[in-house]
Amino acid sequence: MKISARNVLKGKVKAIVHGEVNSEITIELPGGAELVSMITRASADHLALKKGRKVMAVIKASNVMLATE
Repeated sequence: MKISARNVLKGKVKAIVHGEVNSEITIELPGGAELVSMITRASADHLALKKGRKVMAVIKASNVMLATE
């Protein structure tokens, strides 16, 4: 697979919480950091995601916003 995104993080699925429309996928990265992604439930099913499965988180964004109160 070739992709134009520069930020590809390898990890494994730590947890999955399915909703009616979306699924929240927690990915554990090497070193123990976690990343959470919201994808459609249809995409989670299509990818056959399950706990322990190796995945790649592909981040394609021109902005990262931070905010404080």
